[in-house]
Amino acid sequence: MREWARELGFSQIGVAGVDLSASEPGLMQWLAQGFHGDMHYMAAHGLKRARPAELVPGTVSVITARMDYLPRDTAMDAPQGWQAVEFARLSRPLEGIVSMYARGRDYHKVLRARLQKLSDRIGEAVGPFGHRVFTDSAPVLEAELAARSGQGWRGKHTLVLNREAGSMFFLGEIYVDMALLPSEPVTAHCGSCSACIDVCPTRAIIAPHRLDARRCISYLTIEHAGPIPLELRPLMGNRIYGCDDCQLICPWNKFAQVSRLPDFDERKGLAGQQLVHLFAWDEATFLRMTEGGPIRRIGHERWLRNVAVALGNALRATGDEAVRAALQSRAEDPSALVREHVAWALEFE
Repeated sequence: MREWARELGFSQIGVAGVDLSASEPGLMQWLAQGFHGDMHYMAAHGLKRARPAELVPGTVSVITARMDYLPRDTAMDAPQGWQAVEFARLSRPLEGIVSMYARGRDYHKVLRARLQKLSDRIGEAVGPFGHRVFTDSAPVLEAELAARSGQGWRGKHTLVLNREAGSMFFLGEIYVDMALLPSEPVTAHCGSCSACIDVCPTRAIIAPHRLDARRCISYLTIEHAGPIPLELRPLMGNRIYGCDDCQLICPWNKFAQVSRLPDFDERKGLAGQQLVHLFAWDEATFLRMTEGGPIRRIGHERWLRNVAVALGNALRATGDEAVRAALQSRAEDPSALVREHVAWALEFE
């Protein structure tokens, strides 16, 4: 099965059991504190997320998989390291920064198709079996299952860390009705390091292994549908879709691996683009430029909201006249959400 997984582009697979009861108190406390923000589906699913056999009746084991996603042209040979190259982008206020995982094809489609192919291969070998594949698309405790199956340990930023691959990888699962021998979990290796906590621009990591999603830039630019809280807008800098800071600072990510698939290569016209250019996209252009990618899911309105915030921060930092003109061009935008963020951005005049 490991050989088949490698052939399909996966970096590692493992097996976890379905008893996640030890995770239930922490999940319920997190929800009770409202740290999930607008992600109401998380509260609606409740404990089903920690009970695989309730989500898919008959499930007795979970095959977990991870897939490295760094674009193949990532500057892995840079003298200062690829992470420093990415951090440098944040110091260019006129450039829009898209999280590295979102610069290529939609990972949901890539992993789901390949997990299904892996399931087909297993079925050919053992005969028909009950299964269902998932990739960040259902009430599944992905990071917990990955950690229990030896994919890595939970970092203080809540993501899974692997000693040979850092955290720059996607996770996927196959729920199966076959009893499989669970993989051995690995020990944690964060030690006293608190770099991810210290670097978070909005202080969303409120304690080790504790994330308040309502403050997370990834949540604000992707999951949150309404106005971005005023006090957080200046902290977002030029990040317009997601945020990689807690991963870029992590020492373990010097071992991150580039993807073996072309799917996650950076798309031309998206990465490294000027904010004024991205703000000029009409809806048709937005849909064309994001076709097949994860960014499309936020829609054109939220895209303009995010870019408007970044432009406001750029205007404050540079006083650039092109930035001011770009914002003024949408001062009467049909969307009240966009108008509000444009007005805020122009307050820096």
